[in-house]
Amino acid sequence: MELIKIIQKYEPWNEEEKKDQKIFLKYLRQFPDILTRENEFAHVTSSSWIVNQDRTKVLMVYHNIYDSWSWTGGHADGDEDVLHVAMKEAKEETGIQTLVPVKEALFSLELICVHGHWKRGAYVSPHIHLNTTFLLEAKEGETLRIKPDENSQVAWIPIEQAVEVSNEPWMQVIYQKLNQKLEEKQW
Repeated sequence: MELIKIIQKYEPWNEEEKKDQKIFLKYLRQFPDILTRENEFAHVTSSSWIVNQDRTKVLMVYHNIYDSWSWTGGHADGDEDVLHVAMKEAKEETGIQTLVPVKEALFSLELICVHGHWKRGAYVSPHIHLNTTFLLEAKEGETLRIKPDENSQVAWIPIEQAVEVSNEPWMQVIYQKLNQKLEEKQW
């Protein structure tokens, strides 16, 4: 599995990522259906931290289920090319068509606990997202549009406000980490 090589190659940024990487690799090896939602305990997702060209804003969506500003992303649904998944989801959720990976390597990885919730009339049990995150760049002037079944707003948020606009404490921790990584590294 190519994804195992991608996760192995990733250099964890902190202790949390180091532990998450270990679990991520264990589950990739242990569960043959980890790339699909058929695995109801854990499955692979891919997200994007989309920045403008001068790195002062992040493109975020207002997520309907979680009632919060959020990054873009979604389920791998069998696609092992997690960069492709991240870019596809970003385009679908924002309307942006011109996205460029700042680097094709992973920007971040994390295990995300997903609380039980209702989606399209069906209950989704609590589970874990084995998430890969990519740093993407887009031009601010491009037309934005919502994806009504997933979000109700799309906007460029000043990067220093990206953490506080989220209503989800665990996601705030992740967004803070992404901003810190962006500040500390030359991307």
